[in-house]
Amino acid sequence: MRFMIIVKANKNSEAGVRPSEKLLADMGKFNEELVKAGIMLAAEGLHDSSKGARVRFSGSKRTVVDGPFTETKELIAGFWLWQVKSKEEAIEWVKRCPNPHEGDSEVEIRQVFDMEDWGELTPELQKMKDRREKFAKQAKQTAVE
Repeated sequence: MRFMIIVKANKNSEAGVRPSEKLLADMGKFNEELVKAGIMLAAEGLHDSSKGARVRFSGSKRTVVDGPFTETKELIAGFWLWQVKSKEEAIEWVKRCPNPHEGDSEVEIRQVFDMEDWGELTPELQKMKDRREKFAKQAKQTAVE
């Protein structure tokens, strides 16, 4: 099962304040544990929302809204993508994670849909699944090198 682990933003991350050297080192160690355990597929921090945009859809109309966005509790500061056996395993790993921000923080855990979740695969969906697996295998080999 794949899970996206979402680190919520706070006022400091939205202000572009970089994490302390200690937090960066602690997160680096935690990420090494995830890699050694074979569960990390991806991990990235995100720029603050002032450098982002949103595209709103209304039927065929598209409206672009440039950041920054005011509600920090709805924003994402970074994420991991993990391959684990269960939601409970993902929760246990998150509980071992260093606090991503000084003070209060929140990390959300969301399962990623797999092709099989949609039922029997059509030939087109099977091709998409095969391409995704090939890409994931290539990405994993590149990360090891």
